[in-house]
Amino acid sequence: MASIADFFSGQHRACDLVFEDMEDAVGSADWPRATELYQQLSRDTLQHFSNEEEGLFPLFEDKTGMQAGPTQVMRGEHAELRELLQRLGEAVESRDQDAVLGTGETFFLFLQQHNVKEEQVLYPMADQVLQDSLGELAQRVAGFPAGD
Repeated sequence: MASIADFFSGQHRACDLVFEDMEDAVGSADWPRATELYQQLSRDTLQHFSNEEEGLFPLFEDKTGMQAGPTQVMRGEHAELRELLQRLGEAVESRDQDAVLGTGETFFLFLQQHNVKEEQVLYPMADQVLQDSLGELAQRVAGFPAGD
């Protein structure tokens, strides 16, 4: 059976690995590779946010009736993370190693704190509440396994 926690946590891990590779490329001043990895990080992170904001969160809110709960907090953090991600991209584009590493550290620490809240609070709640709605979630979120 499909697990919301496994699917969305897997997206977290995949983004983490791309971020780490990007940091390595910046550290060795491989700017073409850093740019490519930043673009992948940005694309994957924004897709993950979209999967949550357009798929998981509305379904969770519909089933629980919670409009001002954890999903509202996560949306607010996504907005802040989008800003940091944009600043990170600007630093990569300008090939400013100090700015990339500094902004990257802020982005990554905030992202990790955000992910822990999702993985320890929101996803377990969603796995409980949405067990009968996994097919609907699969229709809303590309790549989410429809189940058995």
